[in-house]
Amino acid sequence: MRLRRKLLVLALFVFAALFAAQSAFAETAHMRRIRLSTDLINKMAAESDADALGSVIKSGKGVAIFPAVTKAGLGIGGQTGEGLVFLRNGKGGWTGPAYMGISGASIGFQIGVQSVGLVLVITNEDGLRAFTGGNSFKLGADVAIAAGPVGRDASAATDGRAKASIYSYSMSKGLFAGVSVEGSVINQNRDANKAYWGRDMSAENALKKPATDKRVAPLINALNNLVKKAK
Repeated sequence: MRLRRKLLVLALFVFAALFAAQSAFAETAHMRRIRLSTDLINKMAAESDADALGSVIKSGKGVAIFPAVTKAGLGIGGQTGEGLVFLRNGKGGWTGPAYMGISGASIGFQIGVQSVGLVLVITNEDGLRAFTGGNSFKLGADVAIAAGPVGRDASAATDGRAKASIYSYSMSKGLFAGVSVEGSVINQNRDANKAYWGRDMSAENALKKPATDKRVAPLINALNNLVKKAK
């Protein structure tokens, strides 16, 4: 009888330990995404032409950051990545984050590149509705997207005449790299949102909340530093 009781106690202890480890892993996963996104924005801000990206973000509605979009295979393999979204409020601050994923078979990686950091800048109301209006949407089909302008082209993209609702910027191997994301699908990640916010949270509701939590403070600071580079 005593042996059975000891085995039961041991089994409960093991179960509790496994549950705690699983919970810790889930928390690490969504916090790791924040850290990697912060690293990506800081690297982009250090580039000589970061002022173009800063200008587009400054005049835009928000950003979606996917720190590591990876190739699933050579040739025709698919691509996938996890990221998070912030919106700019009317006072130049930020709201969010909302966690999202990106996937598709048409992401145009350069030869020899297996992973890229991707930043999507939301430029207008159509782009805003895409990220807040439902569980998923397709880039290029549900909302217009184009490669982000650089250099002199950046000024034309910030004066309200641009047709693209989302501009894409990417970085690979320490350099800005061209990448096509048209045809890719962006999905809400409700599990990651719940892990961060502590309760079930849609992207629409998450993006209404001020991004003032200390967990995202380094990333918000990195975004603000990038915006300061705008000309």
